[in-house]
Amino acid sequence: MLYLILLFTVLFFILAWRRLTWAVMFLIVTMPTYLIRFSIFGLPGTLLEIMIWVVFVIWLIKNYRFIFRSLKLKIENYKLKIANRYPFDWEMILLLLIAFMAVAVAGFSSSSLGIFKAYFFEPVMFFIVVFNVMKNPSRPPLLKGVELVLWSLAISAFAVSVLAIYQKITGAFIYNPIWAAADTRRVVSFFGYPNAVGLYLGPIILIMIGWLSSVISSPSFSEGEKSLKDFLTLKGFLTNVQNDKMKVFFISLTIIVSTLSIYFAKSKGALLGVATGLMVFGLMINKKIRWATIIILILMGIGIAAYQPARNLAIENITFTNKSGQIRMIGWQETWRMLKDGRLITGAGLANFKTAVAPYHAEGFFIETGEADWLKKIRASAEYRKQMWQPLEIYLYPHNIILNFWSELGLAGIMLFVWIILKYFWMGIKNYQLPNAKYKYINIGLICAMVVIVVHGIVDVPYFKNDLSVMFWLFVAMISMINLEKYENNI
Repeated sequence: MLYLILLFTVLFFILAWRRLTWAVMFLIVTMPTYLIRFSIFGLPGTLLEIMIWVVFVIWLIKNYRFIFRSLKLKIENYKLKIANRYPFDWEMILLLLIAFMAVAVAGFSSSSLGIFKAYFFEPVMFFIVVFNVMKNPSRPPLLKGVELVLWSLAISAFAVSVLAIYQKITGAFIYNPIWAAADTRRVVSFFGYPNAVGLYLGPIILIMIGWLSSVISSPSFSEGEKSLKDFLTLKGFLTNVQNDKMKVFFISLTIIVSTLSIYFAKSKGALLGVATGLMVFGLMINKKIRWATIIILILMGIGIAAYQPARNLAIENITFTNKSGQIRMIGWQETWRMLKDGRLITGAGLANFKTAVAPYHAEGFFIETGEADWLKKIRASAEYRKQMWQPLEIYLYPHNIILNFWSELGLAGIMLFVWIILKYFWMGIKNYQLPNAKYKYINIGLICAMVVIVVHGIVDVPYFKNDLSVMFWLFVAMISMINLEKYENNI
């Protein structure tokens, strides 16, 4: 295994040295390779981490003179207002400082140091590489940096989705027997659990919708016809990748299979996030679609209110009175009790949530059915108590975006991340307001991708995973690149 890892590292290093842009694209496509884990001299690592370090080091080596010259210039002129400040510069510095303090809160354990490295330090490194390498890529010359990233995300989502759909059809490669059974099947793709499929694909779907809208609205959409053979061969792809009809076909297919994969994973949080993202997209894209979206929402609201099963289902999910909602609520209550007990400022520390919340954890609870005589049945019948008893495990995180960051990074950490997300939206709105902006629809897609992350984050963990933290900072880099394009081209 280690020899294969070494061979891969050497080959990837050669690729990155010769074509750094392609290496970054390959890394984005293969973000799920964090699942390939290993240990060298007792130090744990993943294939994704290797690739991040390789591209960062090579970028640093190839650009060290320019980097040091720029730093020297900024230090010498620190009193002057510099127009081309690094986007999210002080936010990244503060994040690393706060995350390192959270490592100290956790007692500098090996697990907390590993989380600091994988979820904060390396994603920030990747942001720096993407922002500097992809904003003005030299190869291939026909594509701009944002579109290179979009192709990479589309290919990655397509690969994840194809495996998920194959699992749905066959039940293969699903190692949990309940999820693999035909009646209760939930796909997992490359990941270990179904919700990871929705966490990964949900935001990408909205970015793909933005890209699709951008391609369809371009003046060249109706120009030129290319055969499928021209598109599928490597030479044909590099030559004709700008063909809008081929883009529309592949992007549309990626959106369809990704949406199906989330549905087959039965990830309600992801489906709600995607639906909310679509609603926001419809409200932002243009006046006609905005009114159409409003009318559809009104009709849906009337339909849900009039149809009792749909109304009951909506109420259960909104009020968290179904089984999964009750589990989430108990977890949140336990987390809040833990934080209030002397940890409101510091949190539990990185990778220390399970230990910190254990004294406040209930072994299980009786599922409330909403029936008027539910409590009487619980007290009267041992068999009914057995049926309604739900054991509870301690999860790695509280499964709520606010409590996740609060418990891991403390009060300063959650405040900083709220600021980063708000700044992301503010930057996206500034880009959106530009007349004749080149990336209007892609920019809206990026805004809606963050909406998906936030909405899904109400009931899940949309950041604290290797691929998701890298994806988060990739989105920040993309919206920053579009913002930079505004100043460079005066659009």
